Amino acid sequence: MNKIQFLLIILLTCYMISACSANPNASQLYKQETPLEAEIILPDLLEPTKAVTIKVNLTQNGDAVENPQYVHLKMWKQDGTVTYGMTEASNDGNGQFSLNMDFESEGLYYIQVHASNNDSIITPTKLLIVGELSESDKQALKSNAPIIGGESGAHH
Repeated sequence: MNKIQFLLIILLTCYMISACSANPNASQLYKQETPLEAEIILPDLLEPTKAVTIKVNLTQNGDAVENPQYVHLKMWKQDGTVTYGMTEASNDGNGQFSLNMDFESEGLYYIQVHASNNDSIITPTKLLIVGELSESDKQALKSNAPIIGGESGAHH
């Protein structure tokens, strides 16, 4: 192989490698996610058998979400003895949703929001205390017990 052929092979290889370099703006070619965010707002004091309004503020990209695909709330007691099924929240406007309910008994509860808008799906969960806690509820709090009943599986 003479020097000219060797030099042509090197130049051709360099040209082919440079053609395969990544576009520095390649990330802009993919869909940009704008995650949905939910703020769960509860009254300061929750007591059993007294009606309360649970509010959820939905925002996406800093703006209030007016018409999401769905906003459902699910609640259950930590020990699994009480479960409130998936319930659609009322749209109060300006990105705020609400659900009126009362709790059957005192204890440690979880509330989970299921919401979707523009291909973003969220399921944040919040712990709440209704009335006084039993010893088993206190132990669950101390041990960071896993959330029982939070995932419904095939809802959506």
